[in-house]
Amino acid sequence: MRFFLLLFFACAVYSNLFAQQRDGEAFQREYKYAIEKTTDQIKIDGNLDEAVWSVKPRAGSFWLKYPNDLGHPKRSTEVVVTYDDKFIYFGFTAYDSGKAFINSLKRDNGHDGNDCIGIVLDPTNQRTNGFFFVVNAYNAQSEDQLPMGDDNAWNWDNKWYSATQRYNNRWTAEIAIPFKTLRYTADKLLWGINFLRVDTRSNEYSVWTHVPVNFPSHSLVFTGALQWKTPPPQAGGNSVIIPYATSSFSKDKQNGTPAKATANAGFDAKVALNSSLNLDITANPDFSQVEVDRQVTNLTRFNIFFPERRTFFLENADLFSTYGYPDNRPFYSRTIGLDANGNKVPIIAGLRLTGNIDKSTRIGLMNMQTASKNGVAAQNYTAATINKRVLKRSVVKAYFLNHENFISAADKIKEPLKAYGRNAGFEFNYNNLKGNWEGWAAYNHSFKKSIHNKDYFYQFGGRYNDRNFSAILNFAEVGTNYFTDMGFVSRIENYDAEKDTLVRLGYKDIYGEVGYRIYPSNGAINQHAFELNHYLILNPNNSFNEQGSELSYSMQFTNTSNLSFNFNSNKVNLLFPLSFTGQVPLPKGTYNYQQVSVGYNFDFRKPLSFGVNAGIGGFYNGHYQSVGASVNLRKQPHLNIGINAEYNNLRFPGVYGSTELLLISPRVELNFTTNLFWTTFFQYNTQRNNFNINSRLQYRYRPMSDLFIVYTDNYFTDPLFKNRSRALVLKMNYWLNL
Repeated sequence: MRFFLLLFFACAVYSNLFAQQRDGEAFQREYKYAIEKTTDQIKIDGNLDEAVWSVKPRAGSFWLKYPNDLGHPKRSTEVVVTYDDKFIYFGFTAYDSGKAFINSLKRDNGHDGNDCIGIVLDPTNQRTNGFFFVVNAYNAQSEDQLPMGDDNAWNWDNKWYSATQRYNNRWTAEIAIPFKTLRYTADKLLWGINFLRVDTRSNEYSVWTHVPVNFPSHSLVFTGALQWKTPPPQAGGNSVIIPYATSSFSKDKQNGTPAKATANAGFDAKVALNSSLNLDITANPDFSQVEVDRQVTNLTRFNIFFPERRTFFLENADLFSTYGYPDNRPFYSRTIGLDANGNKVPIIAGLRLTGNIDKSTRIGLMNMQTASKNGVAAQNYTAATINKRVLKRSVVKAYFLNHENFISAADKIKEPLKAYGRNAGFEFNYNNLKGNWEGWAAYNHSFKKSIHNKDYFYQFGGRYNDRNFSAILNFAEVGTNYFTDMGFVSRIENYDAEKDTLVRLGYKDIYGEVGYRIYPSNGAINQHAFELNHYLILNPNNSFNEQGSELSYSMQFTNTSNLSFNFNSNKVNLLFPLSFTGQVPLPKGTYNYQQVSVGYNFDFRKPLSFGVNAGIGGFYNGHYQSVGASVNLRKQPHLNIGINAEYNNLRFPGVYGSTELLLISPRVELNFTTNLFWTTFFQYNTQRNNFNINSRLQYRYRPMSDLFIVYTDNYFTDPLFKNRSRALVLKMNYWLNL
């Protein structure tokens, strides 16, 4: 770790002596757009034939952002912004060869891999939260809320309008965003704003402001200024009710449940309490239309993290879900309404209050009530959080979580740990104005009946990210009695294969990472990236548990292909016997092993593209081989057919056995229009002994209102294709503005 500390502080010296990047306030002095009101009636048809688009000031002369930030892109982009009493309007002209590239007509497909334009809006101009709107050349929309970390997952839904037109030397986009869709205070005369363009055929990203290459194009740190001569219109109320109805037919052969037909109904509601505070209400929610989890092969000793996909839990999710770090999250929304195997638990109702109570304070409050099912008692989940902005872009955060289990008094005496679970904690996240330094410190405490020691989790660390150098250091300690009824901790429960039981054991986790990137200004390679990371796990008494180091190198080519090499070295003190084959468990003891791997992805812009990877080496006291491949066939803009396959071969000496694990995932996506999609997803996974088929037809018959037909089928892989369960669901919802 001394090596990582020296490099980390070397980065600090480099930053202070040589870094030339400017902070966000300097950007807004240079990049300004004075918005003017229009009296024109603007028809959102993509034609840009209204007079306002030719007389208003234009934002042009975009800067190149990728593959490097040197100079300007090959093909130019122009933007005009105006507004009236209800909408803020954007008119884009993107010059090209007349052959736009997209990978899907599907909504929320994002900006990567598409010819598209994007709008970043920060109405509070605090560089901590904002909005991101994207339209590709065929008018497929994506929208998201941006947290301070600039991560985006396209999990926010709201109503806005756009249209595009394509010509022989350009394509145009016309966009109208209702003011009531945004959250802002009307007295703010300066908003943060930026525009981006992805030109896939040239493999270039360009941005209105000069965003450094090591930051995302949509980074809130580098927004320009949208200047209002007079205060923008009041946002007005934005209350919405979304009722739904479903009918379904299902059969569960594995559990002996006969075929049955059911019907259901419920609603979601969004109530704007003011211009920056929103109340979400759900009654008897149904998530049958949500795509199934994408399965992975798990070669670790611990559970793996699956992302949340249910819409209700995704909006403003950063308020609750960003505490801790990826392997330890005090709040994990999948604990609500899903059991440990991902099966649905009925939710009776829930509410969530989120937003700003003043210019520097965000709050979040959530309460969810589930029903009893199959002998599992009803549960209540409460989450409360507050974020206070300090020091320009830094945040102090605190949270409280409460899980109540409505089991009987006798069961509470028999199993006191199940009676309730509570967690509380605070974090301080430091971010400088330049965005290249980040630091954090956190303490978390759990409360369980009869437990009064070793019930904590804390961490501290820092991150540096400059044009070429990057570095991370993090230290965390998790107590053996730290429980998270509403969270996820990956490695606190250890499986003992001989006793067939789980053993709780706290740990200390030290992680370090350094990286170096090179951006050639010409030639066939866009980027070279080198990275070294190391983790060390200690037992509570500071004895050795596990460590691993990874050295990687990757290069990105101008034709979008990329090549990577990895070397891993691992040392494990196995505390409990463990089997990966179902045969005699590996004995306790120390294991040393190394692995190497290589991967290559071809130009994804081709109608037929490929990716391959392979790995070989040791695995505990055995041998490991892995081969993976992906193939994608694209018929723009309507058809995408892809298949991913992964084969893992684990061979151990003698009685410890061997196993072959196969995961095959074909996917067919047919986009008839930007409002009608049909996706069929297959997953054949021998590790889980399951073959899953999920086919979903979605028709957006009006903005934000959908009809879904979903067919799901599950089979065993051994015995082959013996049916486990199947279901057919019809769901319809309707977005009604009040």
